[in-house]
Amino acid sequence: MWRSRRAAPHPGHRPSRLGRSQDEDRILESTTASLLQDAIALHRQGALAEAEDRYAQVLRGDPANADVLYRLAQISCQQGRLAEGADLARRALAVDPRRAQAHLLLGMALDRLGRPEEALASFDRAIASQPDLADAHGNRGDVLAELGREAEAVESYDRALGIAPQSIENWCNRGAALHGLRHYEDALACYEKVIALKPDFAEVHFNRGNALALLGRNDEALAAQDRALAIRPDYGDALDSRANILLKLKRHDEAMACYQRLSAIDPRHPRAMGDLVNCYLSMCEWEKAESVGGELAARIADDRSIFSPFTLLGLPLPPADLLGCTRRFVAHELPKRPRLGRDRKADDRGPRRIAYLSADFRRHATAYLAAGLFERHDRSRFEVIGISFGPDDNSDMRARLVRSFDRFHDVAASGDRDVARLLQDLEVDIAIDMKGHTEGSRPGILAYRPAPIQVSFLGYPGTMGADFIDYVIADKIVLPFDQQPFYTEKIVHLPESYQVNDGKRQIAPRVPGRREEGLPEGGFVFCCFNHSWKLTSAMFDIWMRLVAAVDGSVLWLFSSNDFAAANLRRQAQARGVDPARLVFAGFRDLPEHLARLKLADLFLDTLPCNAHTTASDALWAGLPVVTAMGETFAGRVAASLVTAAGLPELVTQTLDEYEALALKLATTPALLQSIRLKLEQNRSTCPLFDTDRFRRHIEAAYAMMWEIWRRGESPRSFSIDAITQ
Repeated sequence: MWRSRRAAPHPGHRPSRLGRSQDEDRILESTTASLLQDAIALHRQGALAEAEDRYAQVLRGDPANADVLYRLAQISCQQGRLAEGADLARRALAVDPRRAQAHLLLGMALDRLGRPEEALASFDRAIASQPDLADAHGNRGDVLAELGREAEAVESYDRALGIAPQSIENWCNRGAALHGLRHYEDALACYEKVIALKPDFAEVHFNRGNALALLGRNDEALAAQDRALAIRPDYGDALDSRANILLKLKRHDEAMACYQRLSAIDPRHPRAMGDLVNCYLSMCEWEKAESVGGELAARIADDRSIFSPFTLLGLPLPPADLLGCTRRFVAHELPKRPRLGRDRKADDRGPRRIAYLSADFRRHATAYLAAGLFERHDRSRFEVIGISFGPDDNSDMRARLVRSFDRFHDVAASGDRDVARLLQDLEVDIAIDMKGHTEGSRPGILAYRPAPIQVSFLGYPGTMGADFIDYVIADKIVLPFDQQPFYTEKIVHLPESYQVNDGKRQIAPRVPGRREEGLPEGGFVFCCFNHSWKLTSAMFDIWMRLVAAVDGSVLWLFSSNDFAAANLRRQAQARGVDPARLVFAGFRDLPEHLARLKLADLFLDTLPCNAHTTASDALWAGLPVVTAMGETFAGRVAASLVTAAGLPELVTQTLDEYEALALKLATTPALLQSIRLKLEQNRSTCPLFDTDRFRRHIEAAYAMMWEIWRRGESPRSFSIDAITQ
């Protein structure tokens, strides 16, 4: 989001005059006045160096001249010498403490020096000296918004606009503050006011487009970004936003062209490379992704480039690079927030209060996995609170989730600070973030540190790269302790798998016929229902060799988008495989999806990012999953799942072993049948699907976290032993 930046106050005050009693003093005063008038004229003309020299001459003869000190402070700030400017403004105020413009200038300098709390105090003093100083109210609003206090910022903008109702900066920044409060309709009204005052203000069309996109009004959002680009054809942020909207509309070809244009006209744009590569991966445009591999590596090493951490999970990056890029993203996207006022003290009151934060309390993969955990928590030990900042889809799953919590708060329309204050008011002991860096996440809530213990769990398979998350829930397979240097959180090992599963997931009673799904009646069916961005050229090479080696076999894939499907067919043809041997499946509700999985013979996993929920779905449906161990959390999840399902023999260490095992299973019916039978027998007893067993383990982890905090110790990594009863 773009915010208007304000210029320093323009020189315009008449110089103060100091009366002298002697004739020579009157002569000196006349000379000083002439120098000062020249300096002011030069300052107004923009001849800053010459003006500064004249002011300095005046100051040598009159070192306590508050007006000259103030004007020198202005020039210092205008030339970027902010610390010097702040010092000169303080000297002016030491002579004349009521000079409102000097307080204003000092506040602006302090803000740009990264000292917003001190800046706020200066703006307050400016307003106390001159209540009708609109710029002081406006700048005060800017600092409050920077501190995450958007509601107070809106009040300051309202006071500024009451004095100067045509101020474009205040209307623009009022809209930005309302945007931060998630009051998107009110923000739109502000942006439209700015557009009425200044129709060619490209940045406000950009802001308006972003607000419309967040309201789901994508066609209007696209038109707003088009208007911004009509005004400024090289506006990189608007191009990037336009492309992101096109992706939501599944117009991938247009999005790709937009990202390519952004990279061409602004190759140093911080998001250009990451978003372009993400688009290529989503479309399975592997040659294009490989063609920018060298530039991508350079951007990953460049501190100015910003990558979505989630996008990076699909790239073969070492853990150190993932951590570095994630930290960079957090520093750019999540400004430091002050802790909320009250510090918690350890107490021995009743059940510990745990709060799960998510945008996915609806029909969503995370909800399908975790609903049983929420229901089963031991209420004698834990009070369980749901904090929902996602949409209410009015589904049966939403209703079930609401019932599963002791208290449920829908905070979708509340700003981050307000939600953090709610958590503090609820006296939450442990706050559990279930989104990480995925779509719809709100890490800004926990940036305020509203709970004494803050945890990342389930929703994101990587480090948050933030200093306000204490622990990450994992297991010894997905995240060995030797990976601690690459995590800002302390690692907590649960004894079997980190992934919870709901033993109540329903499988539709009717299994469709193979012909209904476009599958051959008698051929072997390899399948992978991962999203297209997880599919790579190297994995597809293996899959095509398997299909070619097994007569009559097909590969059954999830159709993420039409462009990916077309490219995959083209890639099959290039590898000598009839494209008709690729079968694409559309979206189904979970019970029906689980039922159709029974039609497949073997699930083939992906690297560098594994199947996660898709793997546990396959196992729950009785479909074996062959996987290979990756280097990162995201590439080791399936190994954790199949091991917890009692099938460690399906975990391989290399892609060669992976291919050999898949081929052996596909060509040895008795071996595959024995694996399927074992999976069927394990389903009701294995740790992976024992929700209550998992509940005991994660509760033991929460209890250990609380005990460490209660003793006043810093967070540390630890393991939980298996609890059998």
